[in-house]
Amino acid sequence: MEFEVTVEEGYTVIALKGEVDLHYSPVARKQILKYLKDKHNVLVDLSSVEYIDSSGVASLVEGYQLAKENGLDFALVGISDAAKHVLQLARLDQIFRIYSTVDDYVNSK
Repeated sequence: MEFEVTVEEGYTVIALKGEVDLHYSPVARKQILKYLKDKHNVLVDLSSVEYIDSSGVASLVEGYQLAKENGLDFALVGISDAAKHVLQLARLDQIFRIYSTVDDYVNSK
Protein backbone atom coordinates (compact mmCIF):
# COMPACT_ATOMS: atom_id res chain seq x y z
CA MET A 1 0.00 0.00 0.00
CA GLU A 2 1.06 3.52 -0.73
CA PHE A 3 -0.53 6.76 0.34
CA GLU A 4 -0.36 10.40 -0.59
CA VAL A 5 -1.50 13.32 1.53
CA THR A 6 -2.59 16.56 -0.10
CA VAL A 7 -4.70 19.55 0.87
CA GLU A 8 -7.62 20.37 -1.41
CA GLU A 9 -10.23 23.02 -0.78
CA GLY A 10 -9.12 23.22 2.87
CA TYR A 11 -9.46 19.47 3.50
CA THR A 12 -6.65 17.01 4.15
CA VAL A 13 -7.02 14.29 1.52
CA ILE A 14 -5.40 10.96 2.27
CA ALA A 15 -5.28 8.90 -0.93
CA LEU A 16 -4.73 5.21 -0.25
CA LYS A 17 -3.42 3.04 -3.07
CA GLY A 18 -3.09 -0.72 -3.46
CA GLU A 19 -4.06 -3.22 -0.78
CA VAL A 20 -5.27 -2.05 2.62
CA ASP A 21 -4.96 -5.31 4.52
CA LEU A 22 -3.76 -6.56 7.88
CA HIS A 23 -0.17 -5.81 6.92
CA TYR A 24 -0.73 -2.25 5.68
CA SER A 25 -3.81 -1.04 7.56
CA PRO A 26 -1.72 0.20 10.53
CA VAL A 27 -0.07 2.67 8.14
CA ALA A 28 -3.47 3.90 6.93
CA ARG A 29 -4.76 4.10 10.51
CA LYS A 30 -1.72 6.08 11.66
CA GLN A 31 -2.13 8.64 8.88
CA ILE A 32 -5.87 9.06 9.33
CA LEU A 33 -5.67 9.45 13.11
CA LYS A 34 -2.62 11.72 12.93
CA TYR A 35 -4.44 14.35 10.90
CA LEU A 36 -7.66 14.06 12.87
CA LYS A 37 -5.78 14.47 16.17
CA ASP A 38 -4.22 17.61 14.68
CA LYS A 39 -7.80 18.87 14.10
CA HIS A 40 -7.79 18.52 10.32
CA ASN A 41 -10.95 17.74 8.39
CA VAL A 42 -10.12 14.53 6.53
CA LEU A 43 -11.28 13.02 3.27
CA VAL A 44 -10.02 9.51 2.49
CA ASP A 45 -9.65 8.80 -1.22
CA LEU A 46 -10.17 5.11 -1.95
CA SER A 47 -10.22 5.36 -5.75
CA SER A 48 -6.94 3.42 -6.11
CA VAL A 49 -7.63 0.76 -3.49
CA GLU A 50 -7.46 -2.69 -5.07
CA TYR A 51 -8.36 -4.61 -1.91
CA ILE A 52 -9.46 -3.74 1.61
CA ASP A 53 -10.09 -6.18 4.44
CA SER A 54 -11.72 -5.85 7.84
CA SER A 55 -8.61 -4.31 9.39
CA GLY A 56 -8.63 -1.59 6.74
CA VAL A 57 -12.32 -0.98 7.29
CA ALA A 58 -11.68 -0.80 11.06
CA SER A 59 -9.15 1.99 10.42
CA LEU A 60 -11.81 3.94 8.53
CA VAL A 61 -14.38 3.36 11.28
CA GLU A 62 -11.93 4.55 13.93
CA GLY A 63 -11.27 7.68 11.91
CA TYR A 64 -14.99 8.28 11.50
CA GLN A 65 -15.56 7.93 15.25
CA LEU A 66 -12.68 10.24 16.19
CA ALA A 67 -13.85 12.87 13.72
CA LYS A 68 -17.40 12.68 15.05
CA GLU A 69 -16.22 13.00 18.67
CA ASN A 70 -14.22 16.11 17.78
CA GLY A 71 -16.72 17.78 15.44
CA LEU A 72 -14.51 17.32 12.40
CA ASP A 73 -15.50 16.46 8.84
CA PHE A 74 -14.68 12.93 7.68
CA ALA A 75 -15.81 11.38 4.42
CA LEU A 76 -14.77 8.90 1.78
CA VAL A 77 -14.24 9.97 -1.82
CA GLY A 78 -13.67 8.17 -5.10
CA ILE A 79 -14.36 4.68 -3.86
CA SER A 80 -13.08 1.83 -6.03
CA ASP A 81 -15.40 -1.06 -6.83
CA ALA A 82 -13.41 -3.34 -4.51
CA ALA A 83 -13.74 -0.96 -1.57
CA LYS A 84 -17.39 -0.25 -2.34
CA HIS A 85 -18.21 -3.96 -2.31
CA VAL A 86 -16.66 -4.47 1.13
CA LEU A 87 -18.36 -1.39 2.58
CA GLN A 88 -21.71 -2.53 1.18
CA LEU A 89 -21.29 -6.02 2.66
CA ALA A 90 -20.67 -4.46 6.06
CA ARG A 91 -23.48 -1.95 5.43
CA LEU A 92 -21.04 0.83 6.18
CA ASP A 93 -21.99 2.54 2.94
CA GLN A 94 -25.02 3.69 4.94
CA ILE A 95 -22.84 5.14 7.73
CA PHE A 96 -19.98 6.84 5.92
CA ARG A 97 -20.53 9.94 3.86
CA ILE A 98 -19.37 8.87 0.40
CA TYR A 99 -18.72 11.16 -2.58
CA SER A 100 -17.39 10.65 -6.10
CA THR A 101 -14.78 13.42 -5.84
CA VAL A 102 -13.42 16.00 -3.43
CA ASP A 103 -15.27 18.68 -5.42
CA ASP A 104 -18.55 16.79 -4.98
CA TYR A 105 -17.96 16.76 -1.23
CA VAL A 106 -17.06 20.46 -1.10
CA ASN A 107 -20.09 21.38 -3.22
CA SER A 108 -22.39 19.41 -0.89
CA LYS A 109 -21.48 21.63 2.06
